[in-house]
Amino acid sequence: MKRLLLLLSLALAALPAFAQKLDTPSFVIQIISNCAEGSVTCDNVNYIGTSKKTGKSVRLRGKTVHSLCADGVTPCRFQGYEFKSGNTHYFVSEDGRLEVTLNNKSLVSEKGQWE
Repeated sequence: MKRLLLLLSLALAALPAFAQKLDTPSFVIQIISNCAEGSVTCDNVNYIGTSKKTGKSVRLRGKTVHSLCADGVTPCRFQGYEFKSGNTHYFVSEDGRLEVTLNNKSLVSEKGQWE
């Protein structure tokens, strides 16, 4: 019985703490936070973006982005999520904007709805 409880606890701990879906005109994006519930910042966030046109997907790992409080250290306001793949930078804002840039050149800039 103790072993069963231990296995159940481990299985529950492996579940993502938080998942969201963003629907933009061109993409469906799943954001999965793999940090403990209640964590202010998270360096283990997954991005799964699927093109509505081609059906192709990209999977990335990234982190949350916050502005800093007046002390310059403490994270304050949540800004969104940041992901990188080589020189390509993906940013998904808390208000549902997807920004994709390559070497600081905009490739995608779309507003979507969180579901």
